[in-house]
Amino acid sequence: MERTIFQSEHDIFRQGFRKFLEREIVPHQAEWKKNGIVSREAWKKAGSAGYLCPWAEEKYGGSGVDFTYAVVIMEEMTRIMESGFAINLHSDIVVPYIASFGSEEQKQRWLPGCVSGDFVTAVAMTEPGTGSDLQAIKTTAVREGGSYIVNGQKTFISNGQLCDLVVVACKTDPKADPPYTGISLIVVEDKTPGFEKGRKLEKIGMKAQDTSELYFSDCRVPEGNLLGKEGEGFFQLMQKLQQERLVSAIMAQTGAEKAIEETIEYTKTRTAFGKPIAKFQNTRFKLVEMATEIELGRVFIDRLIREHIAGVSIIKETCMAKWWCTEMLKRTIDQCLQFFGGYGYMLEYPIAQAYLDARVQTIFAGTTEIMKEIIGKQMGL
Repeated sequence: MERTIFQSEHDIFRQGFRKFLEREIVPHQAEWKKNGIVSREAWKKAGSAGYLCPWAEEKYGGSGVDFTYAVVIMEEMTRIMESGFAINLHSDIVVPYIASFGSEEQKQRWLPGCVSGDFVTAVAMTEPGTGSDLQAIKTTAVREGGSYIVNGQKTFISNGQLCDLVVVACKTDPKADPPYTGISLIVVEDKTPGFEKGRKLEKIGMKAQDTSELYFSDCRVPEGNLLGKEGEGFFQLMQKLQQERLVSAIMAQTGAEKAIEETIEYTKTRTAFGKPIAKFQNTRFKLVEMATEIELGRVFIDRLIREHIAGVSIIKETCMAKWWCTEMLKRTIDQCLQFFGGYGYMLEYPIAQAYLDARVQTIFAGTTEIMKEIIGKQMGL
């Protein structure tokens, strides 16, 4: 399918980024999975090459380009099946909170390091007893003098070990009614007394990504680290969730495209009963069904990318894309793995790793069930 969201300059950017990945990322993927963490050097190299937060204004070290360049980065990272190096989380989910809601002083203080790779970022919303229900968080931030005293625990935090800056959702007014009006976003810097990075969590997939628990015990944070005003945190999160869910959908869509591409090639060469398994009607029909769903997903995703860049409010549609594309990815990879037979169960085959990495995508950034709840409300149901 011809895609109209890209121009010739995107092709040049894509080729350059693809070479960067082949040179600086692919040779280290096995090592990162074994260690459960991406090297900090990789972040620095990505920053030096201009691949972190390319949308940032030039005065902060960025290139000032639009979201389509982020899409190129997401697609190429997904196509090499790199699920640990969370460039998209850093560049397109976390740092935009600082860029959109931070003061000029905060942006001058943090954005250049985010662009260069000197600062790796994370966002801490989820708690042991609270997932998608953000207004139920229990982490508190009590103002004392010129500081906030933060107490609480967060879990499932991607970049949790590497992070230099973490945007923490806190209750600055635990008695607020309704509860969501008491939530604020506060940036906590690494090495702040009372901020502790807990254990690196063991996951079934995304092995190279340092997902962690974070603890805050009488953690004293300067009041100048508050993003925006007290009580605005929930609305700030809601404003940015459109892009977060679109990012998830883009990665799922690209993952499905990669999976079927690999599977088609495999079924053409794998033989059974004297002929390639692609020649069996069942194989062809299943591949055709998957290819059709994937094509439909691509049309929808590219439309949403255009509308998102244009500033259109597409909360309902990005929730639709997030649940449908991630569920489609799960279906697609499960069926693709089946065509690999016993080899599909072996981790040396990329389809097995893709199967493990895909499972969480219907969970993070809002579960399928939560997406449907939001869509229902948007439909007036």
